Amino acid sequence: MLVADVDGTLVTPEKTLTADAMAAVHNLSEAGVSFTLVSSRPPRGLAGLVATLDLKLPFAAFNGGALVRPDFSIIETHRLSSRTASAMLELLDRHDIEAWVFAEGDWRLRNPDGPYVASNRRTVGFDPTLVQGFEDVIDRIDKIVGVSDHPARLAQVEMEARRLLQGEATINLSNACYLDVTHPDANKGRAVEALCGLLDIDLRQTAVIGDMTNDVAMFEIAGLAIAMGQAPDVVKKSADVVTGSNAEDGFSWAVENLILPRAARRLAAS
Repeated sequence: MLVADVDGTLVTPEKTLTADAMAAVHNLSEAGVSFTLVSSRPPRGLAGLVATLDLKLPFAAFNGGALVRPDFSIIETHRLSSRTASAMLELLDRHDIEAWVFAEGDWRLRNPDGPYVASNRRTVGFDPTLVQGFEDVIDRIDKIVGVSDHPARLAQVEMEARRLLQGEATINLSNACYLDVTHPDANKGRAVEALCGLLDIDLRQTAVIGDMTNDVAMFEIAGLAIAMGQAPDVVKKSADVVTGSNAEDGFSWAVENLILPRAARRLAAS
């Protein structure tokens, strides 16, 4: 099986799926290699890709906080505790960092004119819900995202959040401007383990591909870990091999040059 991150990996910087990427997914199927997704996006933010790729297998959303069937029924979820969610929201407010809250299928925010709202709307394919606060869903939050157009400030908040919420949350940058906070069991490594368990696929025969620090957890447990060419050095160092960037269709190159040859050798040996 190949498990792919979405943003920064499967899609281009413009959030499009290239013809070569679609062909690569088709070729995986023809070679008998299962394919699925693990993303920081909410489940319905993946609807277009699930339909376009005709995905047949369960996939993971919210960095592994939700395991979802292709019909979008939920297999399992891991949500933040109300105490953890409150502490994280207070921390973001203290540093003047915008908060996005994903709960009950909605993307909730207090400032519709905040950074990256328009671009995220295009990415996930649905509109945010404008709210005054998050108290009504504080015990049902799937993911909090701290959003800032000042990456250095967000990196500082990341370090402070790790000290504040040690053991109570998974905290990772999904890109330089988005800090994702999820349940401690909601990480991509656990998601890949769970998907392999559901599908009865050996982790040693599973490859993963991604570009950011939230992908390192799955790099650490998969049989083959592939980093995108534009990934930070710390991510590349955690991978077994590096492909091209998502602007260069590094996903399809990795499928054609790394995954399919291994699949062919395995088939010839069986």
